[in-house]
Amino acid sequence: MAQNSTPVAPNDTAVNVRDRAPGAMTADQQSSAASDVDLTRKIRRAVVKDDSLSMLAHNVKIISANGEVTLRGPVNTEAERIAIASKAQSIAGAGNVDNQLQVK
Repeated sequence: MAQNSTPVAPNDTAVNVRDRAPGAMTADQQSSAASDVDLTRKIRRAVVKDDSLSMLAHNVKIISANGEVTLRGPVNTEAERIAIASKAQSIAGAGNVDNQLQVK
């Protein structure tokens, strides 16, 4: 059986479109205020510490500015989407989290 030796270029078009959406928070908008950096660190630590989450879920974007947290990026399942949002809400407060995570 012959193998296809023609390489296929990666296609990140959908990711690029998502990250360029008007008004969408991006990682460069992370506040440098100590309280926001600490908030992001606490949420990231809680997400990475959860071994039930996939590597994809461990790598979502967590952006904090003025005490408001935006979660962005793909996750494998709705359960992961909910689990990450729940962790962020327990740390930042339910009204301070914008969950933009997308199930892949």
